[in-house]
Amino acid sequence: MRDHILQMQGLNAHYGDFQALYGVDMHVGAGEVLAIIGSNGAGKTTLMRSITGLMANDAGQITYHGEDISRRRADEVAMRGMAMVPEGRQLFPSLSVEENLLIGAQVGRKGPWDLKAVYELFPILDERRNVGATSLSGGQQQMVAIGRALMANPDLILFDEISLGLAPIIIKDIYDALPGIIGEGMSAVIVEQDITKALSVSSRVYCLQEGRVSLEGVSDTVSREQISRAYFGIE
Repeated sequence: MRDHILQMQGLNAHYGDFQALYGVDMHVGAGEVLAIIGSNGAGKTTLMRSITGLMANDAGQITYHGEDISRRRADEVAMRGMAMVPEGRQLFPSLSVEENLLIGAQVGRKGPWDLKAVYELFPILDERRNVGATSLSGGQQQMVAIGRALMANPDLILFDEISLGLAPIIIKDIYDALPGIIGEGMSAVIVEQDITKALSVSSRVYCLQEGRVSLEGVSDTVSREQISRAYFGIE
């Protein structure tokens, strides 16, 4: 059995009095690509925020590399080898493409990803390295966000709504690049509303429905009927 790099046990999450996650149990294996699907409001982004330390969690709910990180700050989580490509990209508008990429390297972790490797993965970014990052097209901005995360040389990379708002041809380009991103033993979690895309690149899938896990399965064996029932909460 593959070792677990990340594990959540009974994870709850709240926004004030509103509870967004209810006792979520999940795990990610070393070198595994995990897909998380679900409709808007299912709790996917809340889950990502909890994992990365952007939301406060109760002790003992999230373990990474065998360490309880439930109450670690986001910067402490990043230093331990986790990086996220956030929904909406969240680039720094006053900085160039290259300056945005270099921010990812500030954690100081060693590994295969540097400017040269990112530019080889996304050649268009090399051509536009001195351009303001937010002046790029949506797809190119997503490439910058991915490159920035890779520059941290993480053991685990999380993609939150990787294809949201992008044209189909750009989505294809980004998914075509994924094997080169996660082909060196890196683990990945992909949050995605495009179910077909999510299943095509992952080994296992979880479905969230109203803050609860409604389905867990092997990506190439779960049926569309199972997914529909889990996605929409059909009994």
